Amino acid sequence: MSQKRTDTQNSYDRIADEYVRRIYHELDGKPFDRAFLDRFAEWLRGRGVVCDMGCGPGHVARYLADRGLDMIGVDLSPGMVRQAAALNPDIPFGVGDMLRLAVADGAWAGIAAFYSIIHISPDEVVAALTEMRRVLLPGGLLALAFHLGDGAAVRVEEMWAQQVALDFWFYGAAEMVGYLEQAGFLVEEVGEREPYPPDVEHQSRRAYLLARKAGRMATD
Repeated sequence: MSQKRTDTQNSYDRIADEYVRRIYHELDGKPFDRAFLDRFAEWLRGRGVVCDMGCGPGHVARYLADRGLDMIGVDLSPGMVRQAAALNPDIPFGVGDMLRLAVADGAWAGIAAFYSIIHISPDEVVAALTEMRRVLLPGGLLALAFHLGDGAAVRVEEMWAQQVALDFWFYGAAEMVGYLEQAGFLVEEVGEREPYPPDVEHQSRRAYLLARKAGRMATD
């Protein structure tokens, strides 16, 4: 694993406890996000295993499991995985890197990657998306959410009174569509929204994309 990925892993280990306190219930105040996840869940219900990629404390996995999906979660940070497992003992979670997933080809029906691609630099984003496409079933669905920007990174070295070393990449929607197409996905939906109030989230515009791996599932 690269030093950049190690820094990301160690940083989230340090802030895992505070992350739970601040973020675990964030979907309660985000109706756009809930509606996006509801559409994702409606299509994938009963079609196979779905992964919360970069799951953090497992709040997205929890939301989708409560809507009938067969969920698992993967995160780079062991500290985050411990939090997710403790908060959601009925959902399997494990440590993994989206750049090199220890998963067979075509293992999952869907992937929800909510704000996990934001720590992947432009020189690796197509590789990460290609790896996600590899582990999806034919016809599998990817739900991708990220901060909107001009493709630049913001370096953060302190978060919630903890020393971290995190690069947050802010991609354009059209830019990400291009990356998805390079990775072999068919982009089906592109949505954007303004930020919710400062007491809910960081003040950045957000993008929500649905992309599909070509092919048809056996249940279609």
